[in-house]
Amino acid sequence: MIRIAIVGDIGSGKSHIAKLFGYPIFNADLEVAKIYNTNKKCFKSLKKELPKYFSSLPIKKEEIIKAIADGETNLKKIIKIVHPEIRKKLNIFLKNNKKEEVVILDIPLLLENKLNQKGDIIIFIQSKKIEITKRLKKRSNFNLDLLNKFKKIQFLQSYKKKKSQFIIKNNFTNKSAKTSIRKIIKRIL
Repeated sequence: MIRIAIVGDIGSGKSHIAKLFGYPIFNADLEVAKIYNTNKKCFKSLKKELPKYFSSLPIKKEEIIKAIADGETNLKKIIKIVHPEIRKKLNIFLKNNKKEEVVILDIPLLLENKLNQKGDIIIFIQSKKIEITKRLKKRSNFNLDLLNKFKKIQFLQSYKKKKSQFIIKNNFTNKSAKTSIRKIIKRIL
């Protein structure tokens, strides 16, 4: 199985491009949302660690935002609790898809959390900062303070780019992205 990992800046279009590949995708953001909705063990750990913020399951987005906004250490505590659950879900996904020729890993903190493996093909999604900002501001849950807190825990984009075997320049048109994807798939298969 070939593991293709998609990396890039917040709002660069990683998830959209991951879908365009047409292979099974592990989307860490969706898995985190599921954990917040249903995982009792995770909820109990968060409530114990940050009792002021979490009241009941499902965990509300506002509670998470408030906890992160109130302190950088809170984000680290949340990651420390949620990350092991994501790793378990990733392992289940890989086991369930072991017969697939290719799988796509859409994991924002892939490199930071050492979830990549030696044979992974890493693709960096490069987008213009002005386009990213414009698109992020359109999101209903856009919060500049939160965005900056998340960026602080990520590796520099230049480092991610250096670690990547391929770069897709995302100008936010499907035609351009699909052309880049076809060229990459042709080279790796």
